Amino acid sequence: MEARAGDVSKQSIRERIWDYMESHNIADFPRPVHHRIPNFKGSYLAGQSIRDLEVFAGTQEVKVDPDKPLEGVRLLALQSRKTLLVPTPRLRTGLFNKIIPPPGATKDILRKCATSQGVRNFSVPVGLDSNVLVDLVVVGSVAVSEKGWRIGKGEGYADLEYAMMVSMGAVHEGTLVVTIVHDCQVVDIPEALLEDHDLTVDYILTPTRVIATGCARPKPTGILWSKVSCEMLTKIPVLRSLREREKRAGTDVTLQAEPGNTQQPAPSTVRRPQDRPQSQPAPSTVRRPQDRPQSQAAPSKGPGLAEKVEVTFPASTVWILYILCLSVCLSLPLLLCPSQLEGFIFGLVVVRPALCVQVVRMN
Repeated sequence: MEARAGDVSKQSIRERIWDYMESHNIADFPRPVHHRIPNFKGSYLAGQSIRDLEVFAGTQEVKVDPDKPLEGVRLLALQSRKTLLVPTPRLRTGLFNKIIPPPGATKDILRKCATSQGVRNFSVPVGLDSNVLVDLVVVGSVAVSEKGWRIGKGEGYADLEYAMMVSMGAVHEGTLVVTIVHDCQVVDIPEALLEDHDLTVDYILTPTRVIATGCARPKPTGILWSKVSCEMLTKIPVLRSLREREKRAGTDVTLQAEPGNTQQPAPSTVRRPQDRPQSQPAPSTVRRPQDRPQSQAAPSKGPGLAEKVEVTFPASTVWILYILCLSVCLSLPLLLCPSQLEGFIFGLVVVRPALCVQVVRMN
């Protein structure tokens, strides 16, 4: 559960930013921007300001998140012949992909490499044992304060990625963190909302400003395993590998819901069968005929499915129908001319009826 400061929470700040960007038409594709790192008009221009930072000129390896508003920074890194590392979506296939443009790539090809599709087509995975040393980290944000306090979209991937880089030795004390946002995303964030795992930023780039935050709040020093759920560990294989590595090194890697963890786990929004009280049997998903209310008819079959129709009559009715049919048959020769009579006999003998009704005598 996220921290609160009075009536303000991280989520309320997110909602306010998303609503404002949509209502004032600041948002750009993809829209709506709710539940995303929002793209905005002027994001490419804001990203170009990174060239003015001294750290960018001297960096060799840059890690840039795959968010749409950071596309211009990814392109700039490729054009500057820097090693571009992009996290894999939701970390499900690894931590990083290294973007490798084809030999002799033109500006148009580099532009494609900087897109999300290009990241998939022109990249190779980077393993945990690779000698990666990131000099500059560029992250997306939903909101950020001039003090360097950051709020993401609420899934925690940017915070976790940085913590994982610390664990694998890919970042160092001098690694700077930059975020690129619209001016309306720079807001006051109460310090009470910040948690130990939250990533702070050193520079904020907007379409109109370059803000050096001078943030003194320490960045994450590694993975806080007590914040990691078993579900997250299942979904992120590279996280499991890091846990095994740290476990062998003697680190306490107790997870959120494991014995020995005194922190209260976040309540799950998924109801599991084992969570059901013992006195309450699991509802059956199979509807039995006897379960159907008396007033509820059996469901009809779909079109094209034949169904046997059984019609029952009292014995007296059967005999009356039989006598009527016999009388009609005996009287027809007197009413029909010879040619009509011949056709009638042919129809009875040769042509079979298209519909048969089974008459079942009631006991």
